[in-house]
Amino acid sequence: METLEDDVTTRADDGGFGVYVHWPFCQSKCPYCDFNSHVRHGGVDQQRYARALARELATMASWSGEKNPTSVFFGGGTPSLMEPATVATVLEAIDDALGLPSDAEITLEANPSSVEQSRFEGFRAAGVNRVSLGVQSLHDDALVALGRRHDAATARAALALAQGIFPRVSADLIYARPGQTTADWADELSEMLEICGNHLSLYQLTIEEGTRFFDLHEAGKLVVPEDDAAADLYELTHALTSAAGFARYEVSNHARDDEEARHNLLYWRGGRYIGAGAGAHGRLDIEGTRTATATHRRPEDWLTAVEANGHGLAEREPLDTAATADEFLLMGLRLSEGLDLDAYARRAGAPLDERRVDALASEGFLSRSGRRIRIPDAARLLTNAIVRELAS
Repeated sequence: METLEDDVTTRADDGGFGVYVHWPFCQSKCPYCDFNSHVRHGGVDQQRYARALARELATMASWSGEKNPTSVFFGGGTPSLMEPATVATVLEAIDDALGLPSDAEITLEANPSSVEQSRFEGFRAAGVNRVSLGVQSLHDDALVALGRRHDAATARAALALAQGIFPRVSADLIYARPGQTTADWADELSEMLEICGNHLSLYQLTIEEGTRFFDLHEAGKLVVPEDDAAADLYELTHALTSAAGFARYEVSNHARDDEEARHNLLYWRGGRYIGAGAGAHGRLDIEGTRTATATHRRPEDWLTAVEANGHGLAEREPLDTAATADEFLLMGLRLSEGLDLDAYARRAGAPLDERRVDALASEGFLSRSGRRIRIPDAARLLTNAIVRELAS
């Protein structure tokens, strides 16, 4: 296997190159989830799906012409329902098609309910070196309300098990849940900060159309904290994580020094990535044009398409300069490191309006250091509005 030092083709400001693999199957559908996930009670032919993933990866690799991804991310769905042999087959296919550096970050999302020691050890042997564990809560009543299949004791045990097997472990929690108070969240988050390791993803519960929670919310049967209360929870999150030595490097992601998720940074820095598997999205440079890709969402449709055509694409859209620039702006300003104005100008073909930048800075909505701008902590809750103002 190659090392990252062997890759001499990297370009300034390119954001990097990675691979996203979507495993769309779950044991059950959580009521808040709008991700592309499916329940198949009759089981899944994993060998067939592994062969299809390998074929699609080879096809997309030929389109991109790139090599040496710095990261691979298995998302879902519930990737920890994959057999270790399935993961190994996919990683071998990535190595064959792209050259997988020995120091690449290889992340697999896992649910505590699908964890067992032998399976985790199998993932590690296959090459996975980072696990993102969907804990979501350390309170049993909240886990029931969220439709999770594990309890808090199982989550704690899974976290400890993962930390004994993988070099890097991350955990997810959801806050701003129905009935949640700042005192409740302070207790829960404080415990997680003691046991989580070095990376936390902390997401505010959002009500997404097409979910069971959306229907309940529309019917007045599910009440989430009002905007002011949710903002208090967000600020409390920042205060507690900062005090524990976790930097908020992105709106919802917190890490100790040098523990940021490499694959997540690739997205936010405007990198390129292959998106393989049912319902996967990608961003590739194809024939010199940044291109958005999306595969068929229904697993059976994707599988049939891959076996017939070598890929399961439902969409392949060249992005014009304006779309590329807007995406780079939005993603970059989610990061605490902010946005390089010169890198933006190169992507957009024109600089941001300096008068708007200066006006927002004078009002405290942006901070500026040389040619880099960022949204200060005090204005983080206004991120979307600030981005709209800059892009208009």
